[in-house]
Amino acid sequence: MATVILARHGRTAANATGVLAGRTKGVHLDDIGIAQAKAAAERLTGLELATVVTSPLERCRETSRLLAPGLRAVTDRRLLECDYGEWTGQELKKLAKEKLWSTVQAQPSGVRFPGGESMPEMSARAVGAIRGRDAEVEAASGDHAVWLAVSHGDVIKAILADALGMHLDAFQRIMVDPASLSVVRYTPHRAFVVTMNSRSGSLAHLGAKPKGRRRTRSSDAAVGGGAGPSDTPASGNA
Repeated sequence: MATVILARHGRTAANATGVLAGRTKGVHLDDIGIAQAKAAAERLTGLELATVVTSPLERCRETSRLLAPGLRAVTDRRLLECDYGEWTGQELKKLAKEKLWSTVQAQPSGVRFPGGESMPEMSARAVGAIRGRDAEVEAASGDHAVWLAVSHGDVIKAILADALGMHLDAFQRIMVDPASLSVVRYTPHRAFVVTMNSRSGSLAHLGAKPKGRRRTRSSDAAVGGGAGPSDTPASGNA
């Protein structure tokens, strides 16, 4: 199947001040967030994207325009931030004193935010969106197509946990920074996590076509780790 680049939106004032923005409208990228998204866009230079899909919230749409200025992003509500209910708009340092906080940290699968969504519901819709869209991209553009999805921290963590075969209760071990790029390549039998939470290095090699007769992606893992991409040198965390 195709390859998806998962991009978290750039920094916002809410991120910088420790406020849980959630689905609050009117939360935009701050100056640092804009710079972060522009830097991430440079990493995509030379890469032909089949499509761009984004959460409808402003901070994600702004990020998608900076990452792929030549493409019109498609919005998908399944990539929305988790509905934190009554926690929305509150300071994280205050929420950390709530009884539910320890469950959020240790057992996310048992969490339903007061007046909001459960973490398993968030995970199911996000994973379903990415896997479904990926199949659509492959059908339309071939199994070597690369596409971009712009979403939120917890949403991307849930998608990565699924790709890694991890239980949702372990997803808090994954870090996804503002404007970071993570890459997942899906195949018929397993997902391959190519990179997570990366903030430097060109990703142009993702669009390289294989040489020779082999034209479909293999579900086999490279025993011993393989040789990696041959067209670009290793750089940063990518």
